[in-house]
Amino acid sequence: MPRTRARVGAVLEGWRVAPDVADTLLLAVSELVANAVRHAGAVTERLRVTLTLDSGRLQLEVADDDPTLPPLDQEAEPDAESGRGLMIVGLLVAEASGDLTAFRRGAGKVVRVRIPAT
Repeated sequence: MPRTRARVGAVLEGWRVAPDVADTLLLAVSELVANAVRHAGAVTERLRVTLTLDSGRLQLEVADDDPTLPPLDQEAEPDAESGRGLMIVGLLVAEASGDLTAFRRGAGKVVRVRIPAT
């Protein structure tokens, strides 16, 4: 995961993405990849991480081979020791006027973050 985060960071730096937007995407990639490894690792040979910039919007996708969609709109219990990552990512992405979605693709799924690049 550190290599993936570093690669995404290098691309964002090369694209001269604002630091606050880059920080949001770096947190998102860390959380989405960690979740994919934790929850889909047993059925996934390779994760696919895609970052694109198009029409002023950044799009980050993390795809795996598990068709089970994550609970994006579920709040974590106040005493829970895990399960807050996606909630935090969703809040940060919404604050940046973006969206966090998940959908099935082929036999697996994609978790996608889209935010304005500026």
